[in-house]
Amino acid sequence: MSLVEDARAGRITQEMRIVARQEGVTEDFVRRGIAGGHIVIPVSPYRKVKICGIGEGLRTKVNASIGTSTDIVDIDMEVEKARQAERAGADTLMELSTGGDLVEIRKRVIASTSLSVGSVPLYQAFIEAARKDGAVVHMKEDDLFRITAEQAKLGTNFMAIHTGINWETLKRLRNQGRHGGLVSRGGAFMTAWMIHNEKENPLYSEFDYLLEIMKEHEVTLSMGNGMRAGAVHDATDRAQIQELLINAELADKAHAEGVQVIVEGPGHIPIDEIQANVILQKRVSNRKPFYMLGPLVTDIAPGYDDRVAAIGAALSSGYGADFICYVTPSEHLALPTPEEVFEGVISSRIAAHVGDMIKLKKREADLEMGHARRDLDWERQFQLAMNPERARKIRQERMPADADACTMCGDYCALKIVNRHFSF
Repeated sequence: MSLVEDARAGRITQEMRIVARQEGVTEDFVRRGIAGGHIVIPVSPYRKVKICGIGEGLRTKVNASIGTSTDIVDIDMEVEKARQAERAGADTLMELSTGGDLVEIRKRVIASTSLSVGSVPLYQAFIEAARKDGAVVHMKEDDLFRITAEQAKLGTNFMAIHTGINWETLKRLRNQGRHGGLVSRGGAFMTAWMIHNEKENPLYSEFDYLLEIMKEHEVTLSMGNGMRAGAVHDATDRAQIQELLINAELADKAHAEGVQVIVEGPGHIPIDEIQANVILQKRVSNRKPFYMLGPLVTDIAPGYDDRVAAIGAALSSGYGADFICYVTPSEHLALPTPEEVFEGVISSRIAAHVGDMIKLKKREADLEMGHARRDLDWERQFQLAMNPERARKIRQERMPADADACTMCGDYCALKIVNRHFSF
């Protein structure tokens, strides 16, 4: 039985118990969330993972994406990225390699982490077609489903599947056009294949078969966002909304069949459209877990896009998004280094926490930090910090003469002065 079927039958599984303890909610709250399609717990019958609940009423989760490119193929570096992502506190990991031995890379990455690992199977299907037959448009439909099953058997916990790209979606894209083009790699692959072969997207036309694979291998289905905006001026356009409507309907069907499902959201969104996107996504999907890609709120800050995305992610989380994909400082510029992966995760974790302060009213840690700073309790401040190692390092490198204060204020530390005369 799948987790959805267990939840519907009133059975509370070990995974549900773990999530309830992690989140400070009741076990039945988690069970009802899974039964209703509002919570997922990515699992796999092929490997044990660190259990992570994603969805309504739970802490906002952060995904880190890694993977090779055709220019840089270094498996050891990707393994190190996976380790750095986990060390920085990522909740899940996506392995998205497009260069080198794709199967071997995925095996090595999965073996190196305890996190749930996601993938995009159509990458491998299209890339194998390009290598074997000279172009991605020669991809065979059977190979797409075969590779999906093979990746599941490697212990993949969740998969982004581009089901919402069909002829109706492409009509909307063609009629309105785009300022920033089509930036989703999966969206570009499938669009090119459909136009060249004059065929419907097999992930849409053979959705029932796809669900059989997902259910057999207990893979959480993440409804891919192939029409996401790559520029803020394309946010919330017709192609994006058309794809969302299709994905929402298919997500209902997947859940009805006992498959756990997430609905992905758009990429570049100006701040004044974020709330509308979250409300729309939640409403049309019947409150399925919302995986927000980014969002990036401006297009003019290359080199700092982890900060740009953190602004958008904090607002998205506060408005109700459940799951955010990190962005690294090298986004739009280059394949990230392990150090940039770490920084990207930290930026997104800060954003998720800021959102949860609004959405879940979880502010206890901030209250503790306020007290620790008031009391000049440096050790407690380090313990509460998002990145204790960095906080401790910065202070130790610039220690003041008076260990109670810091070199920002030195002898004129406001807290130290007032604490002599006033008791809070």
